[in-house]
Amino acid sequence: MSLTTTLHPVVDLGLALPGSLSLVHSSGMFEATRYAVPCEVSRTTIASYLAVLEATFAVHVVRPYAEGGRAEIVSAPRVYGFDTGFVCHQRGWTELRPDDLGYLREHLVLNELHAHLGRDPMRYWRTKHGNEVDFVVVRRGRPPIAIECKWAASEFDPAGIKVFRAAYPGGPNFVVSADVSPVRPYERTIGPLRVRFVALADLAQEIASASNPVRE
Repeated sequence: MSLTTTLHPVVDLGLALPGSLSLVHSSGMFEATRYAVPCEVSRTTIASYLAVLEATFAVHVVRPYAEGGRAEIVSAPRVYGFDTGFVCHQRGWTELRPDDLGYLREHLVLNELHAHLGRDPMRYWRTKHGNEVDFVVVRRGRPPIAIECKWAASEFDPAGIKVFRAAYPGGPNFVVSADVSPVRPYERTIGPLRVRFVALADLAQEIASASNPVRE
């Protein structure tokens, strides 16, 4: 998707263009250089704009989890638009395709995590080889929690979590899926992994209960 053709031809000065770009590329990795050219400002200015957008909750900035130097992304954050309606509008979506549902659900899961956990413990994980985990919850003195977001449980591919757990073993693994009934979570064993499939409505309670050693 082009940075210029997806935006309205006339955009107000200041934060409007960086904000619009953040919505167009919501959930993507943020690279200041990519935004500096269409906004006609420096990388430093773009970084300042992002800080303002984050402080005003116009975007949610999720920074990478990197503790082992295993070809991990260590600095580039992922930036999410604050509202899926604005994201859809800026991307020109008037009807949703099946592939769009999982993308938007990732935003809803992040909103739920922020509501119950705040911003500080939230991370994402990705390697330079493309292995990734949607969200990682950092726990002081304990292994991190891995969370994958899917519209349907059948879409879950364990490859990313397998690589993550090879580097950071021992923590709980969750898949948040729209087709899991509330109060009816279930677990699957996939090789060495135990993965718990939960509804979004139960996610906060599941995380709160993750200290139970049976699930780890």
